[in-house]
Amino acid sequence: MRKVILVILDGFGVRDQNIPLEGDAIALAKKPNFDFLYANYPWVTLHASGEYVGLPDGQMGNSEVGHLNIGAGRIVYQDIVRISKAIKNGEFFRNEALLGAIENVKQNNSALHLVGLLSDGGVHSHMEHLYALLEFAKMHGVSKVFVHALLDGRDTPPSSAIGYIREFEAKAKEIGVGKIAVVGGRYYGMDRDNRWERTEKYYKAMTEAQGEKFKSAEEGVLKSYDKGITDEFVVPFIVVDEDGNPVGQVRDGDSIIFFNFRADRARQLTRAFIDEKFDKFQRKKLNVHFVTMTEYSDDFDVPIAFKPVYLTNTLGEVISKHGLKQLRIAETEKYAHVTYFFSGGREDPFEGENRILIPSPKVATYDLKPEMSAFEVTDKVIEEMEKQIYALIVLNFANPDMVGHTGIIPATVKAIEAIDMCIGRIYNSAKKNDYVMIITADHGNAEKMIDPETGEPHTAHTTSQVPFILVMDDYKGELKKGGKLGDIAPTILTIMNLPIPPEMDGEILTLEKVPYFAK
Repeated sequence: MRKVILVILDGFGVRDQNIPLEGDAIALAKKPNFDFLYANYPWVTLHASGEYVGLPDGQMGNSEVGHLNIGAGRIVYQDIVRISKAIKNGEFFRNEALLGAIENVKQNNSALHLVGLLSDGGVHSHMEHLYALLEFAKMHGVSKVFVHALLDGRDTPPSSAIGYIREFEAKAKEIGVGKIAVVGGRYYGMDRDNRWERTEKYYKAMTEAQGEKFKSAEEGVLKSYDKGITDEFVVPFIVVDEDGNPVGQVRDGDSIIFFNFRADRARQLTRAFIDEKFDKFQRKKLNVHFVTMTEYSDDFDVPIAFKPVYLTNTLGEVISKHGLKQLRIAETEKYAHVTYFFSGGREDPFEGENRILIPSPKVATYDLKPEMSAFEVTDKVIEEMEKQIYALIVLNFANPDMVGHTGIIPATVKAIEAIDMCIGRIYNSAKKNDYVMIITADHGNAEKMIDPETGEPHTAHTTSQVPFILVMDDYKGELKKGGKLGDIAPTILTIMNLPIPPEMDGEILTLEKVPYFAK
């Protein structure tokens, strides 16, 4: 049986001709190892966005969705699509968890708070879902509806929040309910790296009105812009009425709906509200009715509006069922992606699955250390390959995505060059230890760092296709064109000479028979 190492380059897209070369950090980087692999092994590009990965048509891909599709070997319909469909067909307005939040407000004559990313980026949330919640509140006669807006600037342009605030306020006026109460950047309210001091700032803005006070959301954001602070990094502030009182402070008896559908960056703020034994910072525990749009963690005891659809027979599960060992390895920023998401939303390892977490560097932004922890990840993966015990190794390099998000091209070029060095070392080890090496990506980012229309930095993901390089010396055939991320797992099982389960309806990318190789 052949052993496979799958290397996922986070945010490593393939530029199309509409993207200016000077904004393509991948093309600008010196990468002799990638150049060698492209020249000597078969490769194609795969679709990693929109309908090809279960997102709305034209929607850029992201790390969560990419890893889910790669691991599942099929198109996984995303929560954004499920929720939007429920809004269209009316099921949303009959949702038990959401109705429970409304009932609590009515019983206590209290307020409804809607927390989430004010963005149409579609990675963590969508404005349409927020507007549906306003409609829901209006239908049930709930008038005290307050929005605690997290600003994006990462999956959207860095200074685009004013447009979203104006759009929201116009829509809220049209519907007849909804006021912005707190505003802050996702850097604070959506941290996922245990930087609890950031979470604390947003929590205390919501619950204790700690922070600067402004008469409007727009005024506060413009003040931040004056200081050179873009959306993502806006320090949480409070919107006050004419008398200087907070418009919508969270109080005992209120209901909160966290409308982000993506889990990883919603967990810390949620935990601060719901965890009885919370000890990450000092806080007064409020008695609130807390609802999450999707399941943020299986240890959160809260009503969930859209419960998870469990995937069976993912790649990891199939490997495990055959009694084979597998390894998942990444640094902190992408560890959840190679474990939880790659396994179809499963927290626990499969039997025979080992997981290695390499800490991400503690820097404010990753342009300050573009190599991140890639060298340490590489050292460890080579050490593990030498053991010759794993049939499958899944590895993620976070750099193209995390450094790409800073919008700083020279730093992202350095990140790509660091990854290239790592790829060269892993290639040598794969040959030495009889591993087939597959290099792919989960979505685009680093290949488009300048907006071709405005010339401004482009910090969001893209709809670009991603590479699929098959590093296998005795496969001389071609690869199928026009594939998608969901085709990778069945291709890996084919290479390993393992049966493909019926749930995996992705196509096999190898067009010719793979030579059987027993080792």
